[in-house]
Amino acid sequence: MIRCVGAVVHDPQGRLLLVRRANSPGQGKWSLPGGRVERGETDRVAVQREVREETGLSVTVGPLAGRIRWHGSQHTYEILDYLCRDAHGTLRAGDDAADAMWAGRATFTTLDRARTLTENLGEFLREWGCLPCDE
Repeated sequence: MIRCVGAVVHDPQGRLLLVRRANSPGQGKWSLPGGRVERGETDRVAVQREVREETGLSVTVGPLAGRIRWHGSQHTYEILDYLCRDAHGTLRAGDDAADAMWAGRATFTTLDRARTLTENLGEFLREWGCLPCDE
């Protein structure tokens, strides 16, 4: 089991922060910023590091939004997604993100229908009440 974290970040307009995965798992798909928790890190520190590395933004980490288990071809991942706020900085793709964007509801719905989101992301965010608002 590999412990991972993710960030559910909305801007003041209600748009959701997404990154396009540059590497496996989920290469080429849009997802929440996040990744593995490194040895000695707390979840909160890992979320802040991953968001900064993948998007160039700094965030304040809040409560747990939800937890999922994802079964990859070689590993099982436990992913804990945290609500984050106060995103500061200039949005830019970095580290293992090929692209980054703020997605409103219409954009998110288009990505979901096109199956370009990571597996079940839309379903989980709906369940957790974390979908983006209108653009």
